Amino acid sequence: MNITTVLQRMSLLALFVASPILSAAPVIPSAPQLAAKSYVLMDADSGKVLIENNGDERLPPASLTKLMTAYIATLEIQKGQISDNDMVTISEKAWRTGGSRMFVQVNTQVSVDDLLHGVIIQSGNDASVALAEHIAGSEEAFADLMNATAQRLGMSNSHFMNATGLPDPEHYSSASDMARLARAIIYEDPAHYAIYAQKEFLWNNIKQPNRNLLLWRDKTVDGLKTGHTEEAGFCLVASAVRDGMRLITAVFGTNSEQARAAETQKLLTYGFRFFETRTLHRKGVELAQAQVWKGKSDRLKAGLADDLTLTLPRGQAGKLDAGISLRPRLIAPIQQGDVIGRVEVRLGDEVLESTDLIALESIEEGGLFRRFWDSIRLFFFGLFN
Repeated sequence: MNITTVLQRMSLLALFVASPILSAAPVIPSAPQLAAKSYVLMDADSGKVLIENNGDERLPPASLTKLMTAYIATLEIQKGQISDNDMVTISEKAWRTGGSRMFVQVNTQVSVDDLLHGVIIQSGNDASVALAEHIAGSEEAFADLMNATAQRLGMSNSHFMNATGLPDPEHYSSASDMARLARAIIYEDPAHYAIYAQKEFLWNNIKQPNRNLLLWRDKTVDGLKTGHTEEAGFCLVASAVRDGMRLITAVFGTNSEQARAAETQKLLTYGFRFFETRTLHRKGVELAQAQVWKGKSDRLKAGLADDLTLTLPRGQAGKLDAGISLRPRLIAPIQQGDVIGRVEVRLGDEVLESTDLIALESIEEGGLFRRFWDSIRLFFFGLFN
């Protein structure tokens, strides 16, 4: 697609959504160095990674695996393939699975909703296998679903062999991938995401606490999941919201339960203190009008397919500049959603974001006279431009 040079400049003041502009940027210190094998700090709204150390390194994820198990279960609920109220018969394999447990009993029936709570809060391996078997028939078949879902989400450094995270040489993930998965969990099913904030769950007269210590230490934290094996060390994927800004952390390979909470808190404190997220423009809202040739209408409303959201060092928002580039000749018919240009946001000479400008409406082909007249106009337009 040939794009003209910038045809229209936009004031960022007009694009900001009810958010004040800070006049001076504070000094931003170096990111904290964590006592962990790998870690990532991500802004949830924009998906921008603010801090990473060995974020793509393939490591054993331990019970962080259950984030994928629970995510697939909620997707199946959304699709209507299963229901929260489905009763699941507990197999002997699920009952015998070792490690952390929900303590379900063989040949009893447990609801999908209770199993989800057992997976997320109690980190039950038995509950994870029971859900996997209910959804896919076997844990092996469920692992295929896990890998297909990972591929769809762009989790290129993940491969799953089971629903629990029990050690396997071919079972691995990365901090970046787990942060990406957490983002999908948070935004795709807010109702089920609320489970991750629950501090304890009672099943079979056994009350077990959520192992995410930050739920007790930081009231802004509302998820997600811990993991631990001897090989993996102590791991934690967490998320918190402060003043409308949500951050996601993924920390792999610390040396204790206390350490994974403390190191995660360092990332959250740094991120909230020194960064801010701005939504510059909402999807589906008119940003510009483009000229259309040979159509029933000669003007076309243009906007964005998705919200334009950026995460910036605090105090930099007032220095942003944005511009629109439109295709030089838009000829009808044009369908709603067609790409007709680009929106580019810069900070000085650096391009921070470049995204498609789309047609917000369809324009049908005009009548014979309109097409003939516009053909003449385009001929002379071409001569002089």
